[in-house]
Amino acid sequence: MPSSALILLNRPSLSAASHRHDAPALTLFDPNSPVLSALDLSATRGDGIFETIGVGHGSPQALEHHLRRFTESARLLELPAPDIEVWRKAIAASIGAIDPEAEAAVKIVLSRGVEGDNRPTGWAYASATPDYTAERVDGIAVITLDRGYRHDVEITSPWLLAGAKTLSYAVNRSVLREAARHGADDVIFVSSDGFVLEGPSSTVVYRVGESILTPGPRLGILDGTTQASIFRCAESLGLETGLAKPTPVDLGIADAVWLVSSVRLAAPVMRLDGLDIPVDRELTAQLNAFLLAVRE
Repeated sequence: MPSSALILLNRPSLSAASHRHDAPALTLFDPNSPVLSALDLSATRGDGIFETIGVGHGSPQALEHHLRRFTESARLLELPAPDIEVWRKAIAASIGAIDPEAEAAVKIVLSRGVEGDNRPTGWAYASATPDYTAERVDGIAVITLDRGYRHDVEITSPWLLAGAKTLSYAVNRSVLREAARHGADDVIFVSSDGFVLEGPSSTVVYRVGESILTPGPRLGILDGTTQASIFRCAESLGLETGLAKPTPVDLGIADAVWLVSSVRLAAPVMRLDGLDIPVDRELTAQLNAFLLAVRE
């Protein structure tokens, strides 16, 4: 079996027409073959949404949470509502089409389609993931960068689509190049008025004493799927969990900080803005063991 697979959805939304009346609901393609139109708005304008779902031993992690977030992103962009049942089948089909892997991922994408056609484009791409053992064990160096928005941008300026997982990722890639120029691995965004937000592809989680905290709510950030699993793990260990509005100073004096995501899982921050910060290796190991077990 191949290490990657691409599934194209014939009708990704029930509120729009299918692409071909005589085609099956799902079609398996060679990921290296041309499939997407050069006129698709995902390619020309980044006009679409996506989710990346971690997969362990053939089982997608936090699938329903990802699908809820996918639907919410579609609503924010005023895209046709995804047909969740066909998307669920596409995810399963893409996973079933690749070599069994201890760790893999499925990226699902819904774009507005070719301009003027009124039929969205949808696909699911499954592949094995890189080995993130070093990041999970040794930790990562992180810098904070100003996102350029106030913390309440979701309320004051909803047209900026804060909180939607869109395909417009040029800034999220740019900040990683900026991090590399500073000898860092990743970034934590900070609002223009000084509050910690999220990473370009991760959620911030930190420990203060016996409490595990994360930024929120209403900060224009994504509803973290892995963070929700982290909270379940923490509560099973007798720790308290909660939402907060931390500043970079708060992270600097925390007992531990992590960037958590569906594929890399819990990566402890060992250096923040050039200063070493504590790493809770025991709890990090427990969190990642829990996340890996959830995938099995």
